[in-house]
Amino acid sequence: MSDIKGPSDGSAPRNAPVDPERRRFVQLLGMGGIVIAAGPAGIRRLDDAERLAATWAEPWSPVAYVTLHDDGMVTLICHRSEMGQGIRTTMPMIIADEMEADWAKCRVEQADGNEKKYGSQNTDGSSSISNFLPKYREAGATMRALLEDAAAAQWGVNASTVRARQHMVVHEASGRTVTFASLVASARTLPMPAKDRVRVKSAAERRWQGKKMPSIDLVPMTTGTAKYGADITLPGMKYAAIARPPVWGGKVVSVDDSAALKVPGVERVVRIPEPPIPAGFQPLGGVAVIAKNTWAAMKGRDALVITWDHGPNATYDSKAYKLSLQKSVRSAGKPGRTLGNVDNALASASRKVSGEYYMPHLSHAQMEPVVAIAQVTNGAVEAWAPTQSPQDARATIAAFLKVDVEKVTVHVTLLGGAFGRKSKPDFICEAAWLAREVKAPVRVQWTREDDLRNSYYHAVAAHRLEAGLDAKGKVIAWRHRSAYPSISATFAPKVAGPSIDELANGASDIAFAIPNMSVEACPAVAHARIGWYRSVNAIHHGFAIGSFVDELAHAAGKDTVQFLVDLIGVDRQVDLNKDGLIAPTNNYGASWADHPMDSARAKGVVKLAAEKSGWGTPLPKGRGRGIAMNMSFLSYVAMVVEVEVLPDGTVMVPRATVAVDAGFVANPDRARAQMEGALVMAMSNVLYSEISFAQGRVVQSNYRDYGVTRLKAAPHVVDVHLVESEGLPGGIGEPGVPPACAAIVNAIFAATGRRVRELPVAKQLAGWTGGAADAPRDHDGFSSDDS
Repeated sequence: MSDIKGPSDGSAPRNAPVDPERRRFVQLLGMGGIVIAAGPAGIRRLDDAERLAATWAEPWSPVAYVTLHDDGMVTLICHRSEMGQGIRTTMPMIIADEMEADWAKCRVEQADGNEKKYGSQNTDGSSSISNFLPKYREAGATMRALLEDAAAAQWGVNASTVRARQHMVVHEASGRTVTFASLVASARTLPMPAKDRVRVKSAAERRWQGKKMPSIDLVPMTTGTAKYGADITLPGMKYAAIARPPVWGGKVVSVDDSAALKVPGVERVVRIPEPPIPAGFQPLGGVAVIAKNTWAAMKGRDALVITWDHGPNATYDSKAYKLSLQKSVRSAGKPGRTLGNVDNALASASRKVSGEYYMPHLSHAQMEPVVAIAQVTNGAVEAWAPTQSPQDARATIAAFLKVDVEKVTVHVTLLGGAFGRKSKPDFICEAAWLAREVKAPVRVQWTREDDLRNSYYHAVAAHRLEAGLDAKGKVIAWRHRSAYPSISATFAPKVAGPSIDELANGASDIAFAIPNMSVEACPAVAHARIGWYRSVNAIHHGFAIGSFVDELAHAAGKDTVQFLVDLIGVDRQVDLNKDGLIAPTNNYGASWADHPMDSARAKGVVKLAAEKSGWGTPLPKGRGRGIAMNMSFLSYVAMVVEVEVLPDGTVMVPRATVAVDAGFVANPDRARAQMEGALVMAMSNVLYSEISFAQGRVVQSNYRDYGVTRLKAAPHVVDVHLVESEGLPGGIGEPGVPPACAAIVNAIFAATGRRVRELPVAKQLAGWTGGAADAPRDHDGFSSDDS
């Protein structure tokens, strides 16, 4: 690269060289058809990028979204990973709708991990539509305007008199039509449409946005032709199974591989180095068995005799750690939000209530265990994997193998579930390392046991909440202390407890009108890899807060729905950075101006869920309803769950009602599916799932001892109601889980009188004999004080 210095204003000199990689990219994409790309400065035709870059008048990193080819076919680049949420359908259909394309003439291609070409592809945080809807729309509308201009020029008429319709442009006055394909050549010679010519469609004009749209992947998924990670094969490919340190931070002391090498099909045994912890996304290290097939690799791994040094986390024990978390939340923590004076308000309260809640580690436990294939040719690494973040995979591979990131290519396959696990590329690094070592393509296949015992876990958490009620039952004081190991502990040493930002994922950003409030982060040191898990910290925050609100309503002698509505308070919009937050938070990557906390929306979903669920109507003995509301990832979700508790303590969920205000919803069918999935996942979190540690090792091994919701336990009815809105979109994939957790335990209380404060529920209902719900009892675990 040149070391030419730019002028003092930061711009580059006019004769500065253009990045050759980008120039080549522009040339390749611009050789035929019309390519519409996006950049920080907006939407442009791709061949404009080179002109702009050459002058350095406006540094612009184009991201290709849509290409109209000379034959009229449209290629739409999906730069997000498909893991069941429908993004490979929703994102392209928005662009195609805006450009008036014929869906039958559109095809979708998956972006690889090259950030220069396709921008960030990190699929997390329910951000794909919330972050990109305006750009998708503008990209499609720009293409439409460009084609209309080309047709108008061809006919010698004003552009305002023509309209694009279904892959052609129509001049209504004369009845003339011309296809998109016929306009490509002339459109390429025109200047880009002026900004006021690029008009995003009105609601009435949209054909697909906001309406049900079948998934483009449905047929291949249901016929078995869809390509997931393990469907990729390469000539000469080897298969690897890896014995990883059973304790986080452990290392190999010695290996006896003589028995492993005698297993038919086993070819080699290879050491993978153990990076010092915390190692972020890098692999755990260990010993890999390379074989002709996966079965031989696994049998060879079983035959290894390894002596381990288990390292600093060898004594990690979940029972002892739970006690330490409980102790932690009983002392003051680091403030995350402070309003008024909680101590004084509690002292003056007519009634004080407190409750403590506990949630264990969770595993993503996705149906498809992680898998990756890689090969190394002339120093260049190429990998295929079901990954949520191919650019993170590129960077981590480059760092682990000490190669230039430009020499790493990562192809994204379909994902058979992910829930955050596949945003971490440690497993892809393993494949890349081994491919270089054995000089052949290598597939690393994790088993279910590998997944459960070597994952990045959802944080174990303890919470203590205290509130003061006045004589009318109104909450005048609120204190919430949280203790859980931070995700940051996986990347940086000596991190002891949640960050202020993590509190703003469901604890300090609550939509309650309480004059005296303190939300605090309490110490908790990590002894395992902690990672993002669907809904992240909003799960345990939502479980604790939603449960406590129900407890407060009962303490106040009020109906929970009305109590919740009163607690949210008068209609208002709040910038939480000006309302008690100690440090600015990123509001899920959005500005507070665009997405303020809106109490009217919060109350709206509560009332809608209550109305649609038949809240307050009688239920048979053993059944109960619970409600909770949560705002996370810029969306508001309220859920009423109906449970039936069988005499042996088994909890069934026959019905749930969900109300969602997520702003504009581009694909309602997928949004409803996401809410259904969120409820099923929340049932697993609440009723069955627990990862526990003993002597530093995960106790659970497979679905037989790590419970998840089975088909027979799935709800018969999930009634989802989407609030119609033209507002800026929020998230959909993640916000459904947190309210479901609290709604389930609140429903259990309504059905049994048993208040569950420690998860999973199963053990809390031991001994329940089907008694009436009119005699509330507490279990003898985490406590509640009501004075």
